[in-house]
Amino acid sequence: MNATGISRRHLSSAYSALKDLLALTGLAALAGLLLLPLREPVEKVLPALPALVIDQVVAASTPAQSVHPVQPVADTPLAREQQAVSEFIAKRWRIADDAAAGFVATAYRAGEQHRLDPLLILAVMAVESRYNPVAESVMGARGLMQVIAKYHPEKLEAHGGEQALLEPDINIQVGAQILREYLRRFGDTETALQMYAGALDEPTSQYATKVFAEKARLDALRVKTRRTGQSV
Repeated sequence: MNATGISRRHLSSAYSALKDLLALTGLAALAGLLLLPLREPVEKVLPALPALVIDQVVAASTPAQSVHPVQPVADTPLAREQQAVSEFIAKRWRIADDAAAGFVATAYRAGEQHRLDPLLILAVMAVESRYNPVAESVMGARGLMQVIAKYHPEKLEAHGGEQALLEPDINIQVGAQILREYLRRFGDTETALQMYAGALDEPTSQYATKVFAEKARLDALRVKTRRTGQSV
């Protein structure tokens, strides 16, 4: 081997040794910083450290963020009831959890506003559209509660007209308002439901029977939820 080859070999060995030394120095500095509380920014403590090492120290000293955000816990009887109803509807009708929660929350608000049982509103939704917010019938009924715009133009005027019925919140509010008016007019839930369905003269009250059956499932869930809440 000539002198030039020997010289290159020595230089290569020296370079490798220098790299190893620098790596060990950086690791030692990093370990020391991680063991001590950082009272000042890293850039002030060790201005000579390479930027990559500083970034690693800052990342290691920053509390890790949770990958999954903490879900709010229902902490009132009403909130627990709504949560249970939402979960039941999502599972029974195979709709998204968020969608079910939104429908339930709006039904409870509409129930309070129009003095209706929100479970009755939800039962009507189940029978009318199976919780499909864009459902449309050949008769022109639209949305969750299958409201027919031509029969209730005054209720939709403030919302921009018929197209607003495809917005879940508006559809539920308008449907609840219509149902409340029929209850006030007839004083009887079964008759009001038959009127809502446009089947007032149907002798077997088939529509009302379906709504009552669906509401009974929700009522049982409400009772169970309240009983469980009292026992905790």
